[in-house]
Amino acid sequence: MPITEWMTFVVAISILTITPGLDTVLVIRNTSRGGWKDGVTSSFGICSGLFVHATLSAVGISFILVQSAWLFQTVKIIGAAYLIYLGICSLRSGWKAGSLGIVSNQISDNQFNMKRSFSEGFLSNVLNPKTAIFYLAFLPQFINPEGSAISQSFILAGIHFILAMVWQSSLAFVIERAKSWLAKPKTNQWLQSLTGCVMVGLGLQLLLSKNVRL
Repeated sequence: MPITEWMTFVVAISILTITPGLDTVLVIRNTSRGGWKDGVTSSFGICSGLFVHATLSAVGISFILVQSAWLFQTVKIIGAAYLIYLGICSLRSGWKAGSLGIVSNQISDNQFNMKRSFSEGFLSNVLNPKTAIFYLAFLPQFINPEGSAISQSFILAGIHFILAMVWQSSLAFVIERAKSWLAKPKTNQWLQSLTGCVMVGLGLQLLLSKNVRL
């Protein structure tokens, strides 16, 4: 692939990565819950899901998914339900923190669970139909038909993985540095409640939308 196409891909993926969305909300929410390790582990789960979308796009399963109305609708409902579930969990955590006056610095280490953080990030990405559609529409433009579609897709997803990990880890680090501010019970309650509302809203929007747009 010519260097100009590589640069086009990097620029486009970079813009997509830094644009606020579900990934950003999840990293912020989990970092405020369990510290920098929670946010970075969640980011690793999110970015690992990119290889699933790259594989599905390369073998054409994403195309079948989009063409099958009932199958696509099923995935959309599952993804929306999972978002709403995460949002409700965040809201409950915020309400509990506010009612008990919990300080986030004291609960940060106790609330970090590597398996939970990774699975939340991984599932939120894999179950997001917007990501599947983006990879289906975007990646083929940079695939050389004379080469292996899967290997090329993995290389492109790997670039996306690195950029997203750097950005999201930096975001988690910045939030971690604001620990003294997040340590205030009211601030923790506000942040957990806000991210919870955003997740529930995104889930409902996805659930009620007739078409999924990029």
